[in-house]
Amino acid sequence: MAPPEIETPRLRLRPLTLADAPWTLELLNDADYVRFVADRGARTPDDARRYLEQGPLAMYERHGVGLLAIERRSDDAALGVCGLLKRDILPDVDLGFALLPAHRSQGYAREAAEAMLAWGRNGLGLHRVAAIVLERNEESILLLRRLGFCRERAIEIEGETLELYVREGGGGAG
Repeated sequence: MAPPEIETPRLRLRPLTLADAPWTLELLNDADYVRFVADRGARTPDDARRYLEQGPLAMYERHGVGLLAIERRSDDAALGVCGLLKRDILPDVDLGFALLPAHRSQGYAREAAEAMLAWGRNGLGLHRVAAIVLERNEESILLLRRLGFCRERAIEIEGETLELYVREGGGGAG
């Protein structure tokens, strides 16, 4: 079962579909996405559809959570993704987000993340949410801190050292 559609004053967060492959391909190949998240090896529209099927759509089916498309309500423009993920490597659900370059630094990531955290707290009863981030990804770390996350420790995933941030309790973002 896919997560619900969520609306904020400016945004609509909705489950991804295979129709999102064109802009997903653009996001997956953005230099900052490759540098700070991962190179998913998606070079064609078919690769993007396969990523969607094996990643977000499969996570919806297995866990009822996953990355959602972020759309601007005023014009339905696709801005990026944000969601709660359940990874085998972490005991907690974790927050993930990535925006296309043209839509960064406009408060969209924070607005989407706050909505996802509220859904996690109120809809799923989560009292602890994690986030993993590269130490050099200063902008994401700043956003996580603004959302109430604190650094817990360094962790190693697939040979790479990442920072584990956590947010505990049911309070809202500051």
